Amino acid sequence: MPNNNFPAPETKEKLVEIITIGDEILIGQIVDTNSAFMATLLNQNGINVKQISSVSDNEEHIIKAFDEAKTRADILLITGGLGPTKDDITKKTLCKYFNTDSRFDNEAYKNVERIFASFGKEVTPLNRLQAEVPAICTVINNQFGTAPGMWFDVDGKIFVSMPGVPFEMKAMMQNDVIPKLKQRFNLPHIIHKTVLVQGIGESFLADLISDWENSLAVENIKLAYLPSINLVRLRLSTKGYDLDKLTTAINKKTEELKLIIPKYIFGYEVFGEERVTLEQLVGKLLKEKNKTLSTAESCTGGYIAHLITSISGSSDYYLGSVISYSNRIKEIELGVSSKMLHENGAVSKQVVEQMAKVIREKYNTDYSIATSGIAGPTGGTDEKPVGTVWIAVARKDGIVSEKFLFGKHRERNIQRAASAALNMLRIQLELH
Repeated sequence: MPNNNFPAPETKEKLVEIITIGDEILIGQIVDTNSAFMATLLNQNGINVKQISSVSDNEEHIIKAFDEAKTRADILLITGGLGPTKDDITKKTLCKYFNTDSRFDNEAYKNVERIFASFGKEVTPLNRLQAEVPAICTVINNQFGTAPGMWFDVDGKIFVSMPGVPFEMKAMMQNDVIPKLKQRFNLPHIIHKTVLVQGIGESFLADLISDWENSLAVENIKLAYLPSINLVRLRLSTKGYDLDKLTTAINKKTEELKLIIPKYIFGYEVFGEERVTLEQLVGKLLKEKNKTLSTAESCTGGYIAHLITSISGSSDYYLGSVISYSNRIKEIELGVSSKMLHENGAVSKQVVEQMAKVIREKYNTDYSIATSGIAGPTGGTDEKPVGTVWIAVARKDGIVSEKFLFGKHRERNIQRAASAALNMLRIQLELH
C-alpha cells in the first residue's frame, strides 16, 4: 500500500510538467483549458511550470512523454484518459510504466456507487472498473465523477493522474493536489504584478523605461512585455520565501515606473484575478465622481458604446450615442456645417471637436467622446492616409483633441481608436 507519511518538506525549487492526454485535443475538437487553470493555480502557490505537453491516446506516445517529462520536471500532472471505455488507456499505461498490477479500491468503488445512486441507477460492470487502480498509487477521491485521481511518489518523482473533465480536475487540484504538494515541499512565494499601459507602442515604451528595466535585477525582479492590439501589459515577477520583502520590492519598482510614464499607465492587475479593462476603469471613475457620458462615433461605428455598455451598471453614467457615419448625419444630428466639412474634411480637429461639443450639450452630459477617421482599407489620401483618426473629449469647461495614425488594418484601427478614446477620457477624469 502507498505511504502517506511524507518526510520533512523539501526546500529545493520544484518544477512541474503538465501532460494532457487525448486525440480530441490534438485534432482541435476541444480547447485545452485544463492546462491554463493548473498553471495559474500552481504559480499562485509557488510552483513553476516547466513545460506543457499534449499527447494522443497511444500507449507508446504516453510512455515516451512520461520519460521525457521526468528529465525536465519533478512533478508530472496528467489529465485525461481515465474513463471506462476502451479508448481511455491512461490507467493501463500507468500500470505498465510503473511495472505494477492493479488493485480494487473499496473507497473508490463507494464513490462510484454514490454517483450512480444520485441518479437512481445501479453501477454497471463497465463502471465498476473505475475502482480498479494501479497498486502503488494513492487514490484521490473524485467528488464530481466516477474516475478517481491517482498519486504516485516513485524515485523522487511525483506523478498525479486526474480526469480530463474540467470541473472534476479543478476540484482535485484545489482540494487535494495543491494541499499535498504544500505538505510535501516547502514552497516559495511567486508574486506577479502587471502594469497596464495604453497610448504607446512596445518598442517606444522599451526605450523610455530602459534604465528602470535594468534596475530590476538588483531586486531580483523579472519583466515581461505582453503586447496586444490595444495596450501593453508589463508583468513584474519575483520569487522568494519572505513575502513582505517581495511585496515591498515589487511595489517600490511599480511606484518608480509611475513617475516615468504617468500618462500611459491606466491600471494594474494581480495574477490570477480578473483582467482589468479601460472600460471598467472609466466606468468606475464616472461612478465615483458622479459624472455622465455620451458619445458621437463615426469611424468607430458604435464600438466605444459597445465597450462602455458591456460593463454592468453602465446605465448609471452612460446616456447614449449618435453614430454619425455619414456627413449628412453629422450635419443633421451634430451641427457640423457643410462649410466646415468642405474646408477641413470629416476627419479633422474642427469636425471632431464640434461633434463632441454638440453631443455633450444635446444629451446634457458631463463628458463626451467623439471620433472621426479613416478605418480603411480604402479611403485614404496622401494627406490623410488609412488609419488617420481624430478623437475629442469634451467636458463643460473645455475640450481636448488628438490626432492618431494607427495603420492599415480596419478592425485593429477601430479597436485602437476606441481604446485611445477611453484612455483620453480616463486622463480627463483623473485630472478634473
